[in-house]
Amino acid sequence: MNEENIFINRELSWLDFNRRVLVLGKDKNVPLAEQVKFLAIYGSNLDEFFMVRVGSLQERANLMRGKKEKRENKTNMTSEEQLTAIMPKTAQLQEDCDKYYARALENLAACGYQKVDFDHLSKEEEHFWKKYFQSELFPILSPQVVDNRHPFPFLRNKEIYLGVLLKEKHSNEQSLGIVPISSQMERMHIVKKDGRTLFALVEELVLHYASMIFGKETIQEKCLFRVTRNADIDVKEGMMDHDIDYREIMADLLKRRRKLAAVRLQVTPTAPQEVVRILCSRLELSHRRVFAQNSPLDLSFFYKLTSRMEADGHPELFYPAARPMLPPPEYDLAAEVEKHDVLLSYPYQSIRPFITMLKKAAQDPEVISIKMTLYRMARESQIVQALMEAAENGKEVVALVELRARFDEQNNIDWSKQLEEAGCTVIYGFDDYKVHSKLTLITKKNQDGYAYITQIGTGNYNEKTSELYTDYSFITADPEIGEEASNVFQNLAVQKLTETSEKMLVAPLRFKSVLLDEMDHVITAARLGRPASMILKNNSISDRDIILKLQEASCAGVRIDMIVRGICCVRAEVPGKTENLHIRSLVGRYLEHGRIYSFYDGQKTRIYIASGDFLTRNTECRVEVGVRIEDPVLVEKLSRILQLQLHDNVNAREMRADGSYQKVKPAPGEPIVNGQMGMYELLKDDWGKAAPAPKKTPASAETSNIKTHQEPVREAPKAVFTPIEPPRKKTAPATTKPIEEMPIVITESKPKKQGLLSRIFSIFGK
Repeated sequence: MNEENIFINRELSWLDFNRRVLVLGKDKNVPLAEQVKFLAIYGSNLDEFFMVRVGSLQERANLMRGKKEKRENKTNMTSEEQLTAIMPKTAQLQEDCDKYYARALENLAACGYQKVDFDHLSKEEEHFWKKYFQSELFPILSPQVVDNRHPFPFLRNKEIYLGVLLKEKHSNEQSLGIVPISSQMERMHIVKKDGRTLFALVEELVLHYASMIFGKETIQEKCLFRVTRNADIDVKEGMMDHDIDYREIMADLLKRRRKLAAVRLQVTPTAPQEVVRILCSRLELSHRRVFAQNSPLDLSFFYKLTSRMEADGHPELFYPAARPMLPPPEYDLAAEVEKHDVLLSYPYQSIRPFITMLKKAAQDPEVISIKMTLYRMARESQIVQALMEAAENGKEVVALVELRARFDEQNNIDWSKQLEEAGCTVIYGFDDYKVHSKLTLITKKNQDGYAYITQIGTGNYNEKTSELYTDYSFITADPEIGEEASNVFQNLAVQKLTETSEKMLVAPLRFKSVLLDEMDHVITAARLGRPASMILKNNSISDRDIILKLQEASCAGVRIDMIVRGICCVRAEVPGKTENLHIRSLVGRYLEHGRIYSFYDGQKTRIYIASGDFLTRNTECRVEVGVRIEDPVLVEKLSRILQLQLHDNVNAREMRADGSYQKVKPAPGEPIVNGQMGMYELLKDDWGKAAPAPKKTPASAETSNIKTHQEPVREAPKAVFTPIEPPRKKTAPATTKPIEEMPIVITESKPKKQGLLSRIFSIFGK
């Protein structure tokens, strides 16, 4: 067996991740309204995959046609070979999606929500919908005919169209009729009838009455179709004129993105041969890029439907309410940080104390500057408002805004303008390195000199996603970390990479190298006979150097547990290669987004949190920031979080040696361990105190071999971390209480909106 046997192709691994999202659309342990949201998430994920990854591969394949191409460095595949492997796997996913969608419709109908089937209308229903079409839709439709006299129109990315094959009246020639189903139209229409809620899709309504648009005698074939276009724009293309403002370049590139090459064609309910032939010819698409499906071309309408279900009052169809926990009314984060380091865990704990700290800093006469990296921000951001208020109060405010945060570019452009108008210094980072760091530095000046409060996080400064993503936010008054953070900001301002740091990880020069050194230390300990181990939690891993180091560690006898949500390019438990490497993926109610890297040498745990994954783009092509956590109470807390997730038997799937994933299930009589909802119990009463020992409840991960604190003191326990045996692979069905009945902590907070769910499981740009 050669070393390539441990590698998995990145793109195929991502499709496996999206399958894990898709199967939640049929999971009986997931409430029905949440199931259909997961179907919608799966669809938006796949859109983005084609727009970014397939688009990039296609562009590379076109450029290298007829030339010798450098192969991908893990599975040795060319871009064309990767595209060839992607298409049948996508087709299989679509078949599964169609089945899960049909099952969802049956379950929705059983709950009183029935989709209108235009192929089986009663006379009364036919009359109603025909009248609706004639009065509300027909006047605003814009049909087009493509023939020798009329050019082929530009087809917008992700917009749905009606396509009809027309027979010319006075000849045997054929032409193509196209009707845009504009995104400006109300896509879903809801009607109450006989105690039921009927919902209809506008594109299916237009398809049904196509003969009223083109004439019944002329239509030979008809279908609905949707085009996905490449969205992988390159900033360097627009940088020819260096006198142009960077924001203007990004705005221009966003306009160009809309017109990039087509990479996929979806067709429903069938794929008429001649219509598809014409479309493929015009769009320059091969037939392997055509996906016929029985489910709607865009499943995002499920968000509106579930909003209606929620408004109608069906809490049993949703996850039970779970709000971020708030601190006591008198809690002051800055004052607490002066006493000891603080670690906040989203979405279980509220981001509000951090926002309040920023607002107070904007007013504090001792604060002289606030510096922050901004990657993705909320549409209505209190965090940015606090920065602007600080600038207006005379503080020095430096905001590094990454305009290349994919699909958030326009929002970042808009905020950067407002920050400048408020008097903030706005910088854009490097030409060659995307700044993905989550770093804030508040600098004070008092009679004792300068003092710092530094925040380092795994997630964006975004109030909305902080209620949907699991992330960690470390806040400290440690002067050494403050000085290192100050150095990072100074380097960012002059486009210089940070080369030296002691406590902080700063990619690309002091991130991977530090973690590899930590792995070497653990490997050495294992070779000396110590019970050395690693627990590595992140979103994705593709970096070849790290994968090979994991193989070396496994062969040295190091126990390695990885919690990898998405892309995973290394195979677990391959005999003689990675047999001590165990990989699991958690996909559940919240998007697992935090990164924790824990190294145990048999005597002591060294643990980090970071903004960066183990993707090559994070380790080598981005400015990422992390930090070593040294407070023993916080080390204990992070270790408990990792142990909780390693015992999850609700959201977890474990990788087999062949690269496939198997769902982890509890044995008969074994408590359900929900690694996400158990966090509410683990963090209860945590504000400003030592991490409490979680009680033995079904929502907790308490086990006999997880060490606990006996006293709430900030002293290092004798054994901060104890290696555990791998959770056994179970196949028996659960016989205990279902997850929707698990006890959770609820505190007062505004209900969170669900609109962001369409992208919370997206891999790209996080």
